[in-house]
Amino acid sequence: MKKAAIAILIVSVLSLNACQPPPVDPMKVEILVLDTEQQKQSYALGASIGQIIENKMASQKVAGIEYDQNILVKGFIAALQGQSQLENKEIQAITRTVESLVRDKKIGLKTQVGDANKTKGIEFLTNNAKRAGIVVTDTGLQYEILKNGEGGKPKVSDTVTVNYLGTLLDGTEFDSSYSRNKPATFPLNRVIKGWTEGVQLMNVGAKYKFYVPSDLAYGSRSTGKISSNSTLIFEVELLEIVETGNPATR
Repeated sequence: MKKAAIAILIVSVLSLNACQPPPVDPMKVEILVLDTEQQKQSYALGASIGQIIENKMASQKVAGIEYDQNILVKGFIAALQGQSQLENKEIQAITRTVESLVRDKKIGLKTQVGDANKTKGIEFLTNNAKRAGIVVTDTGLQYEILKNGEGGKPKVSDTVTVNYLGTLLDGTEFDSSYSRNKPATFPLNRVIKGWTEGVQLMNVGAKYKFYVPSDLAYGSRSTGKISSNSTLIFEVELLEIVETGNPATR
């Protein structure tokens, strides 16, 4: 009798489970109908939070931090309903620990990249200096004359207008006035040291190619496509000099 009751119970449980709908995949993307402003606003808020989380996960993955997305979603839903399993103090402590790990890892990676760039730059400049037509200044700046000019030379206090193309050693373009179809105008004393020195060597109308060591460029800083300690290459065409109180001259 007892065995029969247990068998009936097992069959009942199995039958009940068989009638249950399949589990919902929390990561499944659904196409929703967004007719009202409330629906659109609600979706937009959720999407904006999702983008923030996605960007954070991507930036932390560089440091080897990866997340279980199913648990992440469950944590979000629980917190949204005020039922988080973790206290705020614990959440903050874990977050600080992760951010510290990511920060330390990124600093280490930046150092590695910077050291590699420095080595590549020294090797490139050493070999480049041996080429015919390359001039090396006392600071280590290298240049070659692509076209001579007949105009005057700018002073460090002058503002100049130029066309230029900037590339990394591997040929990657990181900036170009040619691409924008608009020359650049700037004071010579407010640019990288390699430009301040190099452009003063040029006559208006000239076109030079500069090979700028990292210490005359951005040094250990990173900006855009330029990583730390990068040696940079610029083709520069000096179009005009703007002097205080005098009209621009070609």
